[in-house]
Amino acid sequence: MAFGDLLEKVGSAGPFQLLCVLQLTAPALLIASHNLVQNFSAASPEHQCRPLPPGTNASWVGNTTAAHGGLSLVPSPEQRCRLVGTHGQHPRPNGSLGRAGETEHCQDGWYYDRSTFSSTIVTEWDLVCDLGPLPALAQMLFMAGMLLGALLFGVFSDRFGRRVILLCSLLLVAVMGTGAALSSDFLTYCAFRLLSGVGLSGFLLNYICLSLEWIPTKSRTLVVTWLSYCSTAGQVVLAGLAYSIRDWRWLQLAISAPFFIFFLCTWWIPESARWLIVNHRPAMALSNLQRVARINRKQLGEDSISLEMLEKVGGSSTGKSTCSCLHLFRTPAMRRISCCLMSVSSFSSSLAYFGLSMDLPAFGLDIFLVQTFSGAIDILAKMACALALSYFARRAIQASSLILAGVFLLGNIPVPREMLMVRLALVVLGKGCLAASSVCSYLYGGELFPTAVRQTGTGFTTVMARLGGMVAPVVLVAGQQFPFLPLVIFGVAPIMSGITACFLPEMHNVPLLDTIEEVENRARRKGKEAIARKTMAHIVHSTRI
Repeated sequence: MAFGDLLEKVGSAGPFQLLCVLQLTAPALLIASHNLVQNFSAASPEHQCRPLPPGTNASWVGNTTAAHGGLSLVPSPEQRCRLVGTHGQHPRPNGSLGRAGETEHCQDGWYYDRSTFSSTIVTEWDLVCDLGPLPALAQMLFMAGMLLGALLFGVFSDRFGRRVILLCSLLLVAVMGTGAALSSDFLTYCAFRLLSGVGLSGFLLNYICLSLEWIPTKSRTLVVTWLSYCSTAGQVVLAGLAYSIRDWRWLQLAISAPFFIFFLCTWWIPESARWLIVNHRPAMALSNLQRVARINRKQLGEDSISLEMLEKVGGSSTGKSTCSCLHLFRTPAMRRISCCLMSVSSFSSSLAYFGLSMDLPAFGLDIFLVQTFSGAIDILAKMACALALSYFARRAIQASSLILAGVFLLGNIPVPREMLMVRLALVVLGKGCLAASSVCSYLYGGELFPTAVRQTGTGFTTVMARLGGMVAPVVLVAGQQFPFLPLVIFGVAPIMSGITACFLPEMHNVPLLDTIEEVENRARRKGKEAIARKTMAHIVHSTRI
């Protein structure tokens, strides 16, 4: 008897599954908020050097109207980072007088256009001019935290269970995100952002996996797509929150404090029975299955599910999970899956997606509208992908969405900069294709890895994805010197990933596998079937001749 048969006995698509998915929907809505909050909290408004009043060395409080949002500043490039001397300039701190036309670095800070944002980390800690790359550093450290979380929580989840890691991750996001909102200096802010990235990565790894392991094969596409919609809709939620809350501290708090509630509300979700069986904990698995049956109002007979039955289901497993990343590469089929997914759902596509998402303010349009438009296109792309996943092969959808994204982005390069709307449309369409690819890769990756190493494998590929997210800010900083470079990199990377996706095995309407041995056996059967087809084709061809 397979686990799917046990799940049918307790109810595979009942109230329990519905409540579980809905419970995980709420925190999923704030995933994008944490990923992209720096589009708003680290916005760099127009600024210029703050001069000293004539005849004094005391710091000037700044132009009152500009400081309070009543004036839009359009300073010259020289005024943003250097103070231009004029006749009759006030004495400098060293007693000398500035001469007309002479420039020097801003000695007394800056004043900012606060017509859009009342406060950002840039205006609070003067992260402009020479310190201008520091917001990108903060975003890179956040992605480093997500990389570290994927590395740790992927292995921990296979060893200690999905539920405990999910709860720890939610609490970590709540505490560290709130700490970032209360930071007194930039270094402290970076430390809290890094740790909140660790927690968010743990949640990302477990909320889809826990859902997949409690639902039947026929519902996997629907559930993963729904959760993916919610995470994408978070981009629109973020735009609405940022429009309503113009102070970065309150915005950071608004996306972090709800995780305390999510932490308390998620306690009722039981541990994955599939994971418990694979790890030889039949008593707890039996208890969880009986609980699910009660919630789904299924009557179980005395012999419907027993400990002996669960032990038999888990008898062919590899034992209590001691799997590491090495198990992903020790056997041929697992090695092929792991290497392909590292490219498909990991480094290349994440590099392009996060790079484009973080570069939306560069278009110079209303950032709130651009963020909303981008999120809406992503939702439509994911809807189209979900429809396709129900009828067509995973491999074809994964490869075509990635290649199409690269074509859109590379097609943007020859478009003149004056054609702003055309460039924006191509970038948003490319980003939409990458969003569609992410739906497929989340589902595809969860299906390809067996239960024994599902989270280890997903964690390892997520490590590569977060590495791509870390590199994205660096590419954008380099783009300030070489404007064509980001689009070239973001366009070529998905095309290469799309070609790599063609080497993955197909999983459309295929039951989830539990052990590495089952994966290898399936690969051997597929190999023998391919050889038989080639032999038969050769015989037919020879007969015709």
